[in-house]
Amino acid sequence: MTSSRTDVPAGVPKPLFSYRKHWAKRFGIAPFLPMSRAEMDELGWDSCDIILVTGDAYVDHPSFGMALVGRLLEAQGFRVGIISQPDWLSAKAFRALGRPNLFYGVTAGNMDSMVNRYTSDRKIRSDDAYTPHAEANKRPDRAVVVYAQRCREAFPEAKVVIGSIEASLRRIAHYDYWSDKVRRSVLPDSKADMLIFGSAERAIVALAHRLAAGEEIAKIRDLRGTAFMVPRGWLPAGDWSEIDSSEVDTPGLLIRHADPYAFEPDKGNEAICASKTEAATAPPAKVIQFHSHTRMPKLDRTRTAIRLPSYEQVVNDPVLYAHASRTFHIESNPGNARCLIQGHGERDVWLNPPPLPLTTLEMDEVFAAPFQRKPHPSYGDAKIPAFEMIRFSINIMRGCFGGCTFCSITEHEGRIIQSRSEASILREIEEIRDKAPGFTGTISDLGGPTANMYRLACKDPKIESSCRLLSCVYPGICENLNTDHAPLIQLYRKARAIKGVKRVLVSSGLRYDLALRSPDYVKELVTHHVGGYLKIAPEHTEDGPLAHMMKPGIGTYDQFKLLFDKYSKEAGKEQYLIPYFIAAHPGTTDKDMLNLALWLKQRNFRLDQVQTFLPTPMAIATAMYHTQRNPLKKLTRNPQTSEMVETVRASRMRKLHKAFLRYHDPENWPLLRDALRQMGRADLIGSGKKHLIPGFQPAGTGLKHRDVGVTQKPLNKKPGMPTSKAPEGDRRECRASAQPPGRAKGTR
Repeated sequence: MTSSRTDVPAGVPKPLFSYRKHWAKRFGIAPFLPMSRAEMDELGWDSCDIILVTGDAYVDHPSFGMALVGRLLEAQGFRVGIISQPDWLSAKAFRALGRPNLFYGVTAGNMDSMVNRYTSDRKIRSDDAYTPHAEANKRPDRAVVVYAQRCREAFPEAKVVIGSIEASLRRIAHYDYWSDKVRRSVLPDSKADMLIFGSAERAIVALAHRLAAGEEIAKIRDLRGTAFMVPRGWLPAGDWSEIDSSEVDTPGLLIRHADPYAFEPDKGNEAICASKTEAATAPPAKVIQFHSHTRMPKLDRTRTAIRLPSYEQVVNDPVLYAHASRTFHIESNPGNARCLIQGHGERDVWLNPPPLPLTTLEMDEVFAAPFQRKPHPSYGDAKIPAFEMIRFSINIMRGCFGGCTFCSITEHEGRIIQSRSEASILREIEEIRDKAPGFTGTISDLGGPTANMYRLACKDPKIESSCRLLSCVYPGICENLNTDHAPLIQLYRKARAIKGVKRVLVSSGLRYDLALRSPDYVKELVTHHVGGYLKIAPEHTEDGPLAHMMKPGIGTYDQFKLLFDKYSKEAGKEQYLIPYFIAAHPGTTDKDMLNLALWLKQRNFRLDQVQTFLPTPMAIATAMYHTQRNPLKKLTRNPQTSEMVETVRASRMRKLHKAFLRYHDPENWPLLRDALRQMGRADLIGSGKKHLIPGFQPAGTGLKHRDVGVTQKPLNKKPGMPTSKAPEGDRRECRASAQPPGRAKGTR
């Protein structure tokens, strides 16, 4: 590609810490990355090489993205400053540290700013866990776009690079739930020079060194994990090929094939239509000669780009939107992904393949930075809830190969698990013990996006690099997947044996279908690492919704519960599973929710935290919600041959689906009674054990839904909006949070 510079063989990533350090390394390590000119003066800096702008408070902890990336760039010799939660109403705050020598790095923070600021019914949240004192309204809507524009306004000549979960999930045209429309890629809206998606370490380090060496950012076009704007039809070189997949068809070159049945008769003897008499006098028949036809050439995947349907095409065409989503997700394996192109007006958004995963050694070095593990001193004694939640937790891995359609982890981090070494993790536990203020001996979480995917990978790297499946565990666990939990069991044992450590808890989401492959792991977990309650996420009980989620059947949950109860009893502990469920997910019917409610009632589950499906940008389930098509199946324009997805859009129906999950709440009983009667299930209304809800109404209750009906026409064309508030803390972050950089306890 243009301006391609490599010091290692093609296809082999340059080791992250093998670059020659920038000259500014002479200034040494900063106690905290500076947030003011006064701090820069104390460090002896006249300027910053890179300034990171973030929507979160600056906490110098590896679970916070700006700290992880900032310390990484510092280790490369660059002077890095932080502008945290700036006043976005003018450019003044963005000039606080002067003009960066290399670029502004813009991020909304650990969470998508829209998920952070709004509930599922689009009401503004009253708090922000990533802000001192949990103060709300400290970041704008679509923070990446706003911050990038202000950086450009502050210093028009400065380079602007955007990244993080928000930019990553908006790198192509996407359905935006909050405005209920398809929006353009964040690149043309932000006017950024480059977008870095996924785990940013490789791309941002290479970019910084190349800019420092004098390369122009407009000519740096070969970095994996980056996206940028180019003229329409641009290709990196003449030997590149473009595959047109802008329509609902099998992607392929537009080649007119020769007719294999055609033949060329001798001149003067052309075939003619003749009567039997004419045929009798016709010259002898000529032998038909088949001509070889041009086959589709075998293309070099590393020099091939796929053209997706343009923004102008997908904005009003649900079939093409679903097709673009399907193609995008298929091209997500860094081992075989091709470049993607999507037209936006007269220009194209160009996406290079995803970044190559970090090695264990590189992961160790990233997490070995001299983090202070506490907020910047400028916040004083202010409490930052997100920090309080993860201050004694440790991230042992990143990525997820589960492929749940409603989750954004795979789109951002990828499905290849990147694990730290045992020694690195144990060393961090010792650092917490020795340095973290307030540590009482309990590690609150030893996990990651998924608690038990540590060191799990495909048995054969060649198979892994060629695989095109979206999940390694659906519809069943792949036979090529290594499910050995022995390294994780050993890690748990060594962690809790460290002097000064009293307990090591596992609070991250558990993939229980994988855990069933290792009963020894379940025993170790239940006996030593559950603090009374263990959160898992079956999400639903019915096959229809589960198929659209790409989740295992509820029978797998039942098997896991048997083991959990067995080992809890053997350990002499009273412990409980806390299951999570989603209401109103695409593919869910009223009957499905009723069956789930009956399942909960039979097991005496009374859920406090429930989640109504929230369509986050670029997720497959969001494509289902917006288009009413299933990108997991073949797509056509004929509804008879293309699977249509029943989608709950109307606000009143979302209220009903959530009410089924909270069947025990008297506020929901009037709504549920009306629904049960309309469904022909009035037999479930009464005071007996077989009934779901009672026929009476306690005084002063049931007013919440008094004006809400329950009638819905299936497959409405106009999307509506969900209504329930996503639960605070762990659940609102799990679908659109940065992991890593940044991870909040309880995410999955």
